[in-house]
Amino acid sequence: MTSFELLFPESVIAYLGITFRLVLAAALAALLGWDREERDRPAGIRTYMLVSLAAAVFTILTFEIHRAVMAAQPNGNSDPIRIIEAVTAGIAFLAAGTIIQGRNSVVGLTTGAGMWLAGALGVAVGAGYYALAILAAVISLVILRYLQFPQASPKKPVLIEEDAEGEGTG
Repeated sequence: MTSFELLFPESVIAYLGITFRLVLAAALAALLGWDREERDRPAGIRTYMLVSLAAAVFTILTFEIHRAVMAAQPNGNSDPIRIIEAVTAGIAFLAAGTIIQGRNSVVGLTTGAGMWLAGALGVAVGAGYYALAILAAVISLVILRYLQFPQASPKKPVLIEEDAEGEGTG
């Protein structure tokens, strides 16, 4: 047994690793949420952080459950992808709630996509794919901050005035 193992038993090391994953997932999502917060969008820093943190928790839990099932029953059947699919569906439901369709416009698509990405960051970090999560967060932050196109302004309604004879003069 090394001195490191005496100071930090395996369970402490495992929880330090889990803590790192959770904090990293929240921090990466905060970058995305910061942009949305600054633009006064419906979902901001806290929403993005919570979505990513929840996804990371579910992902870590998925691997822990899978490990426990395989330890108890080496020939057992455990499919961790099902939990990740459920996380993805839940985040998609939240993201869809931010999308509002009006008469001639759709608002909130970027917010919804960002929330979905925050969930993906959480899953990636929870699974231990730190480089993937960091790269995706940096790319998405560049997209959100610097890739903007002018929006076509909606057509203004035409005011039709009636003259004394009831004829339209719009």
